[in-house]
Amino acid sequence: MNYEVVLTCAVTGAGDTTGKSPHVPVTPKEIANAAIEAAKAGASAAHIHARDPETGQGSRDPKLFKEIVDRVRDSDTDVVINVTAGMGGDWISDPANPAMPGPGTDMIGPEERLAHIKECLPDICSLDCGTLNFSDTDMIYISTPPTLRRMAALVQEWGVKPELEVFDLGHIRFAKAMVDEGLIDAPPMFQLCLGIPWGADQTVETMAAMKAQLPAGASWASFGIGRGQMPMAAASVALGGNVRVGLEDNIYLERGVLATNGQLVTRAREIIERMGGRVLTPQEARNKLKLRGADG
Repeated sequence: MNYEVVLTCAVTGAGDTTGKSPHVPVTPKEIANAAIEAAKAGASAAHIHARDPETGQGSRDPKLFKEIVDRVRDSDTDVVINVTAGMGGDWISDPANPAMPGPGTDMIGPEERLAHIKECLPDICSLDCGTLNFSDTDMIYISTPPTLRRMAALVQEWGVKPELEVFDLGHIRFAKAMVDEGLIDAPPMFQLCLGIPWGADQTVETMAAMKAQLPAGASWASFGIGRGQMPMAAASVALGGNVRVGLEDNIYLERGVLATNGQLVTRAREIIERMGGRVLTPQEARNKLKLRGADG
C-alpha cells in the first residue's frame, strides 16, 4: 500500500477526443488552464501534450509547448510539470506499398523528438520505452534502442527526469538495461501503461506482474483507460504505486457523464483518501521523485 501518493493528471493527450467532449482542452491557454485546474483540485503533477489550435490534432511544435509551460509557471499555482516526448515515432504503412510510409506517418530522430523538452526544461518528460502496435490500424509507434538511449542521455544532461512509459514486459526489460548502463539516474521512475491497444491489458494481475519486474528502488505509477481508469488507480495505490488520471485517458466521470480534469482529480483523490493515503503536494512530489528543485 502506498500512503503518500503522487497524483498526476494527463490533461489532454493527442488522441481524437476533442470532438467527443467539450472539456478536452485544445489551445495553449486552455491546456495551461487545465493543468492549473488539476493542481487546484489536488494533483501533484500535470502531464502535458500540445494540440494544433486550428485542427485540435496533437502537435510537437516547441512554440506551443513553450506557451503552455510558461503560462503554468507564470500562474500562482504550483504543479510538477511533466511533458510528453512521445511524438515523432508514428509509422503508418502504405497499403499499396507496405515498405513505404503512408499518409499520417511522422518519423523523426531523437534530437527533434526532444526539441520542445530542450526548449521548456520541464521537471519530467515521458520516454516511451519500445515499439508498439498502437491501434487496430496500420499504425506502429516506433522507438528503437539507439533512439531511446540517445534520448535518455540528452534528458539526463539537461536535468529532466525521464518517466519510463512501459506498455509491456519487454519495455521494462529494456528500461532496466538503460538503468544498468547509467543512462537513468536513481531512482528510476516508471509508468505502467495499461489498456492501450495492443499493449498490456488493464487488470490487477497484469499490473502486479509488471510491478514485479521493476528494479529495486524504482518509483512507479500506473493508469488505465476509459472505465478502467479509477479501478486501476485504486489497484496502483494498493500495490504501492502512484496514480495517473485525466482526460487523455478517459473522458467520463461515470456512465454517460462527461468529466472535467478537475473532477477526475477530485474523484481519484477521494479514492486515495478513503484507502487511508494522501496526495503529495507538488514540492513533496519533487522531493520523493528526486526531481530538479527537490529540497536538500
